[in-house]
Amino acid sequence: MSSTILTLHDPDQARRFYADGTWRADTLYMLLERHAAERPQAFALRDGTRRLSWAALHGWVDALADDLHDAGVRRGQRVGVWLPNRVESVVTFLACSRNGYVTTPSLHRSHTTAQIVHLMRRCAAAALIVQPGYGADAERTDIVRDAAALPSMRRVYAVAAAQGAALPFPPATAPPRRLTEPVRNPDKIVYLAFTSGTTGEPKGVMHSDNTLLANGRPMVADWKFGPETVILSLSPMSHHIGTVAFEQMMVAGAELVLDDPPQGRSRLDWIVESGATYVLGVPTHAIDVQAAMKRAGATKLGTVAVFYMAGSPIPREVCRAFLQMGVMPQNIYGMTENGSHQYTLPSDDEETIVGTCGRANAGYEVKVFAPDDPDREVAVGEVGQIGSRGGNLTLGYFADQAVTEASFNAGGWFMSGDLGVLDARGCLTIVGRQKDLIIRGGHNIHPAQIEDVALSHPEIEKAAAFGVADDRLGERVCLAYIAADQAEIPPEALLAHLDRGGLSRYYMPEFVIALPEFPLTPSGKI
Repeated sequence: MSSTILTLHDPDQARRFYADGTWRADTLYMLLERHAAERPQAFALRDGTRRLSWAALHGWVDALADDLHDAGVRRGQRVGVWLPNRVESVVTFLACSRNGYVTTPSLHRSHTTAQIVHLMRRCAAAALIVQPGYGADAERTDIVRDAAALPSMRRVYAVAAAQGAALPFPPATAPPRRLTEPVRNPDKIVYLAFTSGTTGEPKGVMHSDNTLLANGRPMVADWKFGPETVILSLSPMSHHIGTVAFEQMMVAGAELVLDDPPQGRSRLDWIVESGATYVLGVPTHAIDVQAAMKRAGATKLGTVAVFYMAGSPIPREVCRAFLQMGVMPQNIYGMTENGSHQYTLPSDDEETIVGTCGRANAGYEVKVFAPDDPDREVAVGEVGQIGSRGGNLTLGYFADQAVTEASFNAGGWFMSGDLGVLDARGCLTIVGRQKDLIIRGGHNIHPAQIEDVALSHPEIEKAAAFGVADDRLGERVCLAYIAADQAEIPPEALLAHLDRGGLSRYYMPEFVIALPEFPLTPSGKI
């Protein structure tokens, strides 16, 4: 008996998506079959110790699918992945697409064993792949024992040798038996990602093969990626940016390189040595790479031609620095719920690339609605909450009808909680999260505008503006920064720089803090 997940899938809407080509008949696994047949010896996937051809990847995926079937995992059931950046994450994703399982990859290194067990219990996982010793409290807990005790769990795999109740992950050399026919339904749920929110219970975002590929296909077409592209994701496969990299790998037939530098090599070394031509990450990754280049005296980033940045507003200075070194920034906006749906194009002018996130991809729409009324669309040039709809969009939140319903306005637009501005061309500028808005004495202050000017200071590598509670004004503004060589910039000099950069006096911070590092979410956001 197959397991059924309730979703927002609507046959009438699906017919429209198929008619305009947004959705197609391919699953992720079917693309694997195609690449393995057409280019069996071409490279497909790489980490710090292994490099797989399309034929080898195909065989390994089928062998894992056989083993999961032997364990009693059935269509619609969930398979958790709690791993560092290893090729097994991608092997598992494709095996789930093949057999109709649902991969649950959003299990981060910062999670504790108790958190992982809780998430696996929530989604009634039938299998879990782990690396013993990985995780926030691995030295004093036993994920294998605790996960194996869950009533729904059929099998726990360890990517190293067998440990306790865990079986070793099937090796790449395991001969595939192909016990079942592949599930060739691209509208099945294949992906369940728990959001990495800092408060409350994580929401379980659901996607099908089609909703994922509806993002990967236009990105590949618009940027003209192909089999010769070498994609390197600095974001882990536990984060949705890693999934966006994976989608494009499968559409283009490109090689995907995971962020797993060989021992003794830096991330910058790995970018150069892997021959990466397209790198993906959050702005923090970009800032770190540029700082590493500066320390090394490097003026060229290997063979990188395009650098994707998403996850938070992208500082203008970071985009400009890439342009100066001959790397085209890909200025991106999106969420786990709808992928990287908004992006600039290589044909855009510099101001569009540096100052906006471009336009929505084919098959997707974006509008901006009043912050205090999600059903009222605002005019071009006005700040509002970003709403969107189309083929990339999530099929709902797992086992949470109330949260799913509350995420849409009356017109069926998904409400992001982010604030932005659309210009007359349809290009989107991100202002920040609605919940991050600082309200000082009734005046709305958007942190991203302060951060953008602060990052133009030659000594500042990272900046974050946030509200500090105040009895009289409600909130005041604090600007935290990390400076090169841990230098401390005199506050008066920093304020003078903000003033020269055109920052309004209403946005000026009352407090300034120099820090050695920032706290980060699992995906690398401040």
